[in-house]
Amino acid sequence: MDESVMSLVPGPTQRGCALLLRARGLDSRLPSPTPGGRRRAHDHEARRGGGDGRRDGSGSGLVERVAAIDGAKASGMVCTRVPHGIRKGRRVQEAWNVASTTAGILELGARLKALGITRVVMEATGVYWKPFFFLLESCGLECWLVNARDVKNVPGRPKTDKLDAVWLAKLAERSMLRASFVPQRPLRQLRDLTRLRSALTQERTRHKHRVEKVLEDAQIKLSSVLANIFGLSGRLMLDALISGVRDPQELAALAQGKAKSKREALTAALTGQFDEHHAYLLGTLLEAIDRLQSQIDELTTRITDRLAELSRDADVPDAEGLTPQQRLDEIPGIGPATAQVILAEIGLDMSVFPTAGHLVSWAKLSPRTIQSAGKNFPGGTGQGNPWLKGALGEAAMAAARTNTFLGARYKRLVKRRGTARRWSPSPDPSS
Repeated sequence: MDESVMSLVPGPTQRGCALLLRARGLDSRLPSPTPGGRRRAHDHEARRGGGDGRRDGSGSGLVERVAAIDGAKASGMVCTRVPHGIRKGRRVQEAWNVASTTAGILELGARLKALGITRVVMEATGVYWKPFFFLLESCGLECWLVNARDVKNVPGRPKTDKLDAVWLAKLAERSMLRASFVPQRPLRQLRDLTRLRSALTQERTRHKHRVEKVLEDAQIKLSSVLANIFGLSGRLMLDALISGVRDPQELAALAQGKAKSKREALTAALTGQFDEHHAYLLGTLLEAIDRLQSQIDELTTRITDRLAELSRDADVPDAEGLTPQQRLDEIPGIGPATAQVILAEIGLDMSVFPTAGHLVSWAKLSPRTIQSAGKNFPGGTGQGNPWLKGALGEAAMAAARTNTFLGARYKRLVKRRGTARRWSPSPDPSS
């Protein structure tokens, strides 16, 4: 071990301190004694969070001027690390708190530009990173959003907002972080539209389930006869129930199309104890479903127009004259709505992903490789993007029911892996 590290007190205590400092990622050694038993002034400033004159052993991968932000709802802790003005090879560290208001963040951007900061790194914490990222990006600063798992602190280290910001800055200056994919503003707006449509669709489904519960409470077994009680025949019968019609035969006579052959079964299913209370509940739920359907249709129109604008601006080449949405729509299992979700989540510029494998890994659709003592163990895929994974899961279920190569592959896999794991990605490329 270096003599300067062991120069304070020889023995296991000093060795443990040196190892602890290195395990915590500190970039300085223990200070050697100075005449009079005083430590250097710059070490005292470093402990206070002020100027840091400690040497940096990061080598050629050092980013000279970095800033890190540990964001929260009302404020954010900022830490900057820049070269020392006089002493070559030493760093100056400063940490302070900033209000997460527009004025506070813009003032922070001006201050960081004055310091010559070349990279601003922040952790993906909920939605609280967005004000700092977008406003600082508008100030002309390079902003990086990093995965929280990549910046996890060392176990046993005290955890405060200030220490988290300092730790993030040290990782950033050594180029030990990877930037997450943050799309440009037009694509972010398209994402907002598709995600809102998915949320409204889920809410509409919840209301439909509530309608089924109301009918079951009134002993109306309409869903046992009709596959879709919200189709033409079912909706006519539900509206008639709300308007006061209670005669089962009169209600069954409203059947349309193929449902006409089920009038006897419909008469039996519509015989129940439907009263005014159920009519009020059913009318309220159907009104909410109609309102959600109208909003979903409006969002779909806006999404189609916005996606057409992005395709024209991106100037995507296609010899067959198909738009990106139409090209995805040709894949078995993928419909127009699913294609819109996929394009909104991954964008039109595939250059951000070096290979197709990188895209699959970013979407968390490929299992991790875990190897220990020469043995391979199965690893999970991770959480990833729930909007993209949900759309691809629906596409996989639809493709499994087709008479195509994908459908045949599903039938082969389900025999060996079972239905519980039929949608899980396989670590074996030959499977």
